[in-house]
Amino acid sequence: MAKTTPKSSTPKSTPPKPQAAPLARYSAYRQVGDFIFLSGIIAVNPQAGLIVKGFGDIPQEAARLIGQTGEFSSDMKIGPILAQSWFVLDQIEQTVQAAGAQMSDVVKLVQYFKNLDHFPLYSRVRNLFFTGLMPTSTVVEVSGMLPSQEILIEVEATVYLEPKPSLSTKTIKKAHP
Repeated sequence: MAKTTPKSSTPKSTPPKPQAAPLARYSAYRQVGDFIFLSGIIAVNPQAGLIVKGFGDIPQEAARLIGQTGEFSSDMKIGPILAQSWFVLDQIEQTVQAAGAQMSDVVKLVQYFKNLDHFPLYSRVRNLFFTGLMPTSTVVEVSGMLPSQEILIEVEATVYLEPKPSLSTKTIKKAHP
């Protein structure tokens, strides 16, 4: 599988967190063999008790990057889904990195939307986090998500880590060309 270099211009959450924190008693991710499975991530910061509701809840640089216009009417309409999309994908990136991988190792995304009309806006933000070969994708519309009706999107990810050759494999290859 071809590796790509993630765009370094994507603003990060402040302060950086090692991984998305679960809202209840479950793992943020689990590694099974060469695969890492991330739990669904929503736009909630449980430590701060904050649901991301718009551009004001993410770093200003990120808000500008993803489309904040400064026009109240426009930003109130598109801000919630753009800000939640950025927050969720940023948390996925941090969790993937905490698991020892990078965004180019993400092979599948499952995206849950309360309104499928939000997909094009989310997709625009997703393109900032993934370059080159995109992960496979499933998109589902749902009637609601926990913990609140204000949650517009949830994304889960699957990561594949290519096995690294062991020292004995390298030695065998060198000994027998």
